[in-house]
Amino acid sequence: MVFEKLRVPVGALLSFAAGAIVASATTSLRSWITASLLVLAALAVLWPPTRARRSASLIPDAPPSVDARRSSRLQIQLEYLPVAAWLQTDKTLEPLTSRARRLSAPGGVRNREDLNQLLRASECDGSLSLDTERGTERWQLQRQALAVEGEEQALLALTPLEQALESESLQAWQQLLRVLTHEIMNSLTPIKSLSESAGELLSEPDSKGELRTALDAIARRADSLSSFVSNYRKVSQWPAPTLAPIDLSHLFRRLQQAVESRWRGRGGEAHFEASSPGLRLMADEGQLEQVLLALIHNAEQATADQPAPTLWVRARQTRGGRLQISVRDNGPGVAIGLERQIFLPFFSTRDAGQGIGLTVVRQLMFGMGGRVRHVRPLERGAMFVLSF
Repeated sequence: MVFEKLRVPVGALLSFAAGAIVASATTSLRSWITASLLVLAALAVLWPPTRARRSASLIPDAPPSVDARRSSRLQIQLEYLPVAAWLQTDKTLEPLTSRARRLSAPGGVRNREDLNQLLRASECDGSLSLDTERGTERWQLQRQALAVEGEEQALLALTPLEQALESESLQAWQQLLRVLTHEIMNSLTPIKSLSESAGELLSEPDSKGELRTALDAIARRADSLSSFVSNYRKVSQWPAPTLAPIDLSHLFRRLQQAVESRWRGRGGEAHFEASSPGLRLMADEGQLEQVLLALIHNAEQATADQPAPTLWVRARQTRGGRLQISVRDNGPGVAIGLERQIFLPFFSTRDAGQGIGLTVVRQLMFGMGGRVRHVRPLERGAMFVLSF
């Protein structure tokens, strides 16, 4: 190590000595030989580090390890996740994605400190309202607690809901207005016409029979409009559920007795099956029965043209401990592209359909803490799955 430090000064000294000998006035052959030896000695002293540096520069850098490449890839993928995500510790709230940084930057929320306090104060999942530059927006918060090397942390993720909710709400309102306009005009137009005709008949002799016919027609149209309003109330007004343990095997036996004769009368079958005899569920029994009857009624209408209509109602417990009830038929199934619209109020694919069955099912399931979704089975037909 000492020699390495003295290498350059010694080489410089030898070179200086050689130069001094050559520059002297009494330069002889011996002087030239001495100077040459000194130069060679200087080169010999300086040469090894130069060669070592050159050799080191020729050695390529070692490629990054597999773990390093994987970490870099994950960092890039995390950066562009379509959610606003943060890592929360006792002292910091660190943004993990570009969307989180944009939400906190100018043009996002109006007050970044309010957002940070809201995130820190939230202890469970749920919806949040954020005051942004575009107005009040609804977001869904998901919180996951974890411990890393003994340190308590939490991952926070915000998913925007405003656009999806507004789109679905707009579709529902448009459909509702179309149905209301159609149903009301279908009743009011003939009522107006018949009322005018009845007024004219009052001044004519021997018109009692025609007048009675006109009044009967007015009454029928009024009854039709009243029935429509009553159906609308079914969609908008339901009592709060009363949750209690339900024996699904007992409920299935009761439903089978109620509907099996109609299916057999059409040359078909209705199958009810629970995965275990003691399968129980916390729900409102009356509302759950209403949900299943509505789905069974839809299946009955969907299989009206089938030579051997078949219904399957099954209950089972999934691996996560959740309970699922499926209602499936062998009809033509839901047309592709209508999977979301079938749950909109008053949407129906049948000419005489009222379009409230699945809306009621969805509302009742939401009230009981469950959800309903359409699943396209591998076989022909439609299947609706209730999850609790």
